[in-house]
Amino acid sequence: MVVWVSTVAFEGIEARAVDVQVQVVPGMPAFTIVGLPDKAVSEARERVRAALVATGLALPPRRITVNLAPADLPKEGSHFDLPIALGLMAAIGAVPSDALTGFTVLGELALDGTIAAVAGALPAAVAAHARGHGLICPEACGAEAAWASAELDIVAPRSLIQIANHLKGTQVLARPRPGLPDAAPAAADLKEVRGQETAKRALEIAAAGGHNLLFCGPPGAGKSMLASRLPSLLPPLEPGELLEVAMIRSVAGELAGGRLTNRRPFRAPHHSASMAALVGGGARPRPGEVALAHNGVLFLDELPEFTPQALDALRQPLESGEAVIARANHRIAYPARFQLVAAMNPCRCGGGEGGHACRRGPRCAAEYQSRVSGPLLDRMDIRLDMPAVSAADLMAPPAAEDSATVAARVLAARKIQAARAGSLGFRVSMLNAHLPVSALEEVAVPDTAGRRLLKDAAEALKLSARGYHRVIKVARTIADLDGVETLGRVHLAEALGYRATPDVQARAA
Repeated sequence: MVVWVSTVAFEGIEARAVDVQVQVVPGMPAFTIVGLPDKAVSEARERVRAALVATGLALPPRRITVNLAPADLPKEGSHFDLPIALGLMAAIGAVPSDALTGFTVLGELALDGTIAAVAGALPAAVAAHARGHGLICPEACGAEAAWASAELDIVAPRSLIQIANHLKGTQVLARPRPGLPDAAPAAADLKEVRGQETAKRALEIAAAGGHNLLFCGPPGAGKSMLASRLPSLLPPLEPGELLEVAMIRSVAGELAGGRLTNRRPFRAPHHSASMAALVGGGARPRPGEVALAHNGVLFLDELPEFTPQALDALRQPLESGEAVIARANHRIAYPARFQLVAAMNPCRCGGGEGGHACRRGPRCAAEYQSRVSGPLLDRMDIRLDMPAVSAADLMAPPAAEDSATVAARVLAARKIQAARAGSLGFRVSMLNAHLPVSALEEVAVPDTAGRRLLKDAAEALKLSARGYHRVIKVARTIADLDGVETLGRVHLAEALGYRATPDVQARAA
């Protein structure tokens, strides 16, 4: 007899159905797992054997074969332990075999028979609900899985003994409740920033349209301080966005206790991060920082200190909105629609005044800035050179506008963009930064004066086709903040000012 138990294998945030087929037949004692298992799945034999012994059961002296179907799909992770153990228990009559029908099972076993938490419980629960199944998962994952649906039948045992008693009807396990929302600390307020009014304006425009932003200035100019205040300007996640973010965090193992939050992600990796850490990958592919920043912000401080290979790997996710990890036998894609915010010094010396003044001249700045490739810079919608903050700015009274005031304008502009996306037939709310070129021709047509300015500036600044369209997108956001439908010369002039560096602006003038 063959016992079938349903489980899942993860491809990105998608949970693909896998059947665990367990057969116990007469023959030389052996325990074999087939079906393209990785090292963690192959080692499940010893964990399952020890957990069954701790539960009071012993494997029969027979030939045991476990097949993970489909056999050509790679199986990775320790969550196959529990379905294999339950399949064996059903095969030897320790639990009713029909009790596992209609359930998707996942969990890792400890040697004493307890069931440890695993990553990916939320995507597995969503997939089980779509298939009309219930879910058996570790107790530590129950609060996370409960977010999938109020109608999903969830059994979250602490040990093999508990799930065996539940399946036999001698003990009833209550359905777990969804985890409480994560009480995140209060976001830093824009009111705390002294001076840098132009940079605050650029930050507001970037928040309203989802534009990529690059701050360049000497140490202490407030680049990182401004970037850390961007989350306080962004609206909360929509329900669909929240589910996507939660599923990515679940696969990455960062959803402890099932605590969700509607605050947009803000990821700030250290400049020593590798290419695999940024875009994902590794021997066992995992989501990288770009995927964990989905629907939020990826902040790269000290941009030229990142390796050129890691920075150039960001170019494809910035365009397509997904991070693709390709292997010889499979391909994984993670959602990665993020807003890139970066900060850098003009040169390695600092490029400021006094102790941070450059002692090597223009060559130092040229060498330092050349570490960031031109194609990546071309994808930065707003580039702003920030001057050093003066003592007068620091002694001035706090700014009149706080983050809540600016966030209200950002939300109003995003509502205009959402309504526009709906009128264009897009199924999801689309920010100006993500509009396709075909849509720009309908919603961002400059007036006569603006068209003349844009033509002259594009030739003077030598804008690429991508740069040309990104200027129009930024101008569209500026017009939305003003509540104006027509794209005028003033909107395009401000957008062009954020595109060019001071030396280029001087040459264009």
